[in-house]
Amino acid sequence: MDKSHALRSMVSRIWEKIITHPFVVELYTGTLPYSKFKYYILQDYNYLVNIVKVLSIVANRAPDVNRAKTALRLAYATIEGEMANYEKLLSEMNLSIKDAEKTTPNPTNIAYMNFLLSTGYSKDYWTTIATLLPCYWTYQEIAETHKDKLESNPSQLYKKWASVYLTEEYKEVVDIFKREVDSSHLSLQEIYPYFELASKYEYMFWSAAYGEEEWVI
Repeated sequence: MDKSHALRSMVSRIWEKIITHPFVVELYTGTLPYSKFKYYILQDYNYLVNIVKVLSIVANRAPDVNRAKTALRLAYATIEGEMANYEKLLSEMNLSIKDAEKTTPNPTNIAYMNFLLSTGYSKDYWTTIATLLPCYWTYQEIAETHKDKLESNPSQLYKKWASVYLTEEYKEVVDIFKREVDSSHLSLQEIYPYFELASKYEYMFWSAAYGEEEWVI
């Protein structure tokens, strides 16, 4: 078994909870309250901006020029894929990029973003790529698991959001991440703590959106 799928197997309990999270299921069935989706979109746009920054750091710390190109390609794909889709969705929701930019990230979002940034600055290329993989890969698995629900989903907005994660372009992005992890010289024991923690943050991000998490002070 290659490293990426071995890691996936090691966090199967966490990923099952992610894939069956109420926010996810209700989003794909079209029963998710609009307020929760709006909250999620504004939070996740901020998160995606951070992802692009982390990938830029990864490119700077890459061991060779080809891997620097790979990291920049992944950053560009995120901008042209998920972020471009979000910009269209924001417009349809009568929101703007400024609305997203002035949104205060919730505590979970701050913690997750800081974890990714600190990993990017303090760890090597391979570790950071492995840390980013759960974000991209879980979204693909979520989409593949629940895609049949979209046929009866009454919300065109939710369908448009989900459509990105079922494209060949998105699949290729996930495959690039997996190939990079598989080619790493690091052992599973070295990578796993970061892969596991990122997976836990993914679950927490959905929960924060579902509960429309606020700062307590």
